[in-house]
Amino acid sequence: MQDYQLQQARVYTDFSGLNALKHSAGDDKLTALKEVARQFESIFLSEMLKSMRKAGDVFAEGNYLNSNQSEMYRDMFDSQLSLTMAGGQGTGLADALVRQLGKNIPGIDQKGNPLASHKMALTDYERSLPPISPNLPQRVDEVVEVVANNTVVPATDMPDLPEQFESPEQFVSALLPVAEKIAADTGINPKLMVAQAALETGWGRHMIKGDGREPSYNLFGIKADSRWQGDSVTITTTEFREGVPMKERANFRAYPDYESSFRDYVAFLESNPRYRDVLASADQPDVFARKLQEAGYATDPQYGDKITRIMNRDSLMTLSMGSGSMGNEAMNGGAEEQ
Repeated sequence: MQDYQLQQARVYTDFSGLNALKHSAGDDKLTALKEVARQFESIFLSEMLKSMRKAGDVFAEGNYLNSNQSEMYRDMFDSQLSLTMAGGQGTGLADALVRQLGKNIPGIDQKGNPLASHKMALTDYERSLPPISPNLPQRVDEVVEVVANNTVVPATDMPDLPEQFESPEQFVSALLPVAEKIAADTGINPKLMVAQAALETGWGRHMIKGDGREPSYNLFGIKADSRWQGDSVTITTTEFREGVPMKERANFRAYPDYESSFRDYVAFLESNPRYRDVLASADQPDVFARKLQEAGYATDPQYGDKITRIMNRDSLMTLSMGSGSMGNEAMNGGAEEQ
């Protein structure tokens, strides 16, 4: 129904198509951009036809068939003709506009095509169930046997990550694989998440710990408000009030491990409507960091710029490849407020 209404925007006398175009701009920006580009091309063609008509008006002087009424119908015909021409193959102007302006739409690549990882609507998400493993009955029998024997299933061998990190190299090499695992499900750039965690914790040197030095594994400075039902720790933190840094006591969320911190960070953004535009820019890390600051994630007025500077440093890229050193370039900082 929506596609039919958009097509009505190509009919000169039907204004309902323009209203559908305005509505579509909020739901499907790429489709709306393509239609607006066609409308712009039709205006260009219409002006070109008017110029051609004016050049021929000199030969119509004294013609008894020439009147105000005939000129009105001729202008209407030219307007519809320009819309029809732009709606077909056109002159290529609309395609050029889509390629140029499409770069500013989240989820659109440099050529103006939608990215495969960008979700435009609920129907874009995978809904099929994974195939059932043929080994499932055997595994069920093993579980039943374990329960019957009251034995403990050995945990999967996973590297133990420290409660506090000694260097940027250790921080990136330990947490980037975890961030990449989360990024595979969310589409958020893993280097951006590591850069933000580095800013929040001073490259893991200033991890949030409670008064009893109990670890929180909180990488993103998410506070424990009334919505949080899990564990928490209380610390003294620096907040900016009207641009002035102030020391305050605050409760922060605590997790059993770093992966839980990454997952709760994504869940925190997804559950807050004010971060909707932030997540829409997941494939554009620089825009993501800027919009995160604009949405009020932190009180530090330079928060987004700091994340971008950390993320865009060549040294962070080198560290993510397994070599290099940050040296004195590491940025120290405590947890920020959401």
